[in-house]
Amino acid sequence: MTRAVNADYLVVGAGAMGMAFTDALIDHADVRVALVDRRHGVSGHWLEAYPFVRLHQASAFYGVSSTLLGGGQLQQRGPEEGLQERATQAEICTYYARMLERMVESGKVEFFPNSEHLGDRTFVSRISGESFEVPERCRVVDARYLAPSIPAEKPPPFAVEDRARVVPVNALARLEEAPSQYVVVGSGKTATDSCIWLLSRGVDPDAICWVRPRDPWMTNRGVVQPDPAIFLGMVADTLEAGAAASSPEDLFLRLEDAGIMVRIDRSVMPTMAKAPTLATWELEQLRTIQNVVRRGHIGAVGQGKLSFADGTVRIAADAVVVHCAADGLKYPPQRPVWAPEQITPQPIRAGFPCFGAALTGYVEATRRDDDEKNRLCPSTPFPDTMESWIRMTVMGGRAAASFGAEADIKEWASQVALNPARIPPGHPGSPELDHALERMAAAGPPGMARMAELVSRP
Repeated sequence: MTRAVNADYLVVGAGAMGMAFTDALIDHADVRVALVDRRHGVSGHWLEAYPFVRLHQASAFYGVSSTLLGGGQLQQRGPEEGLQERATQAEICTYYARMLERMVESGKVEFFPNSEHLGDRTFVSRISGESFEVPERCRVVDARYLAPSIPAEKPPPFAVEDRARVVPVNALARLEEAPSQYVVVGSGKTATDSCIWLLSRGVDPDAICWVRPRDPWMTNRGVVQPDPAIFLGMVADTLEAGAAASSPEDLFLRLEDAGIMVRIDRSVMPTMAKAPTLATWELEQLRTIQNVVRRGHIGAVGQGKLSFADGTVRIAADAVVVHCAADGLKYPPQRPVWAPEQITPQPIRAGFPCFGAALTGYVEATRRDDDEKNRLCPSTPFPDTMESWIRMTVMGGRAAASFGAEADIKEWASQVALNPARIPPGHPGSPELDHALERMAAAGPPGMARMAELVSRP
């Protein structure tokens, strides 16, 4: 027996993208939404994340458009004093649970946890086996298209031999006996978080071996803040660097000189540029780890050894190898956000996926023609390399100019904390902000044109 669900939208995935889209949609349209997720609740991968994780960015840039995550406060103590607060895993999950209550209480949303989307307009409960179906008129929203992979849900991408001790990052906080060595495997945010956490717990830097298949560029957290003068000043610096750059490498070196990009080892040119934010105090801590292995991806882990394509590296016999090597961000083919078969929320402005999904929900609620929606909100890819970061920046800048030319979208976006470039209504302004805006206006055309040239070469 299949139960009919009265819905105008079937949103598949109740993580950050699905929640941001649904929140904005129901706030600006009289519609009904069936929200479906394979997990037991909302929050997406945060439900399975490692216990010491925090947002790498300011809380204000994450969540849904109707309700600020956190209190919008500056940190009052610790190494990030003066920077905006960053939510913990528990705070994020609690926030999304409250947002679900708000949605359900509106009478516009029905939530179906532990449910699998079977395709088309049907889904089934993984607990009871009951089947559900939405009407033909219902639009399907694929909010899982860019769902990240995390170590807790993905096995290590290397062989694990007998007697080798390999644990996912989630298990790190539950170890019962200290090994003589930790081997952290991965180049991205999860690996940096793990190293910082181990150091904060008193582990000697010399007791950590860090396997970095690629060195990463990261963004200085101090310049990605919900303060217009700071954020737009960073944008102006980026455009000025872009206008003068002779190559992708030269651009990133100029961004490093401007205090925007950071790298852990200044003697190595990174090839990875997913560019999560990193605080300067974290950078200093990471630089204390000297045992760094740069031999590509691990083929196998055995007791006392790591095997690579070009040979082996010895490690302690009792070493704990920490799996941080899930691929994280996804890079499927870009597609139009609006298509006849479904809506696929993706970033619109460079990065900031929650803002992109909320903007998609707002535009879906206020426009009728899909071609016009795609013109206003072209999708922007996540970055992985220096070239793809530049491409994302150029495409995101063009998209911002497109949707920003619409008076109602501009007004809506100026009130949404998720929008990193907003100048809130009633903002008092400052000489610093005025200067940033002047610099952006001057450097925008040549900076965007030059960066486009850098990634259009054969």
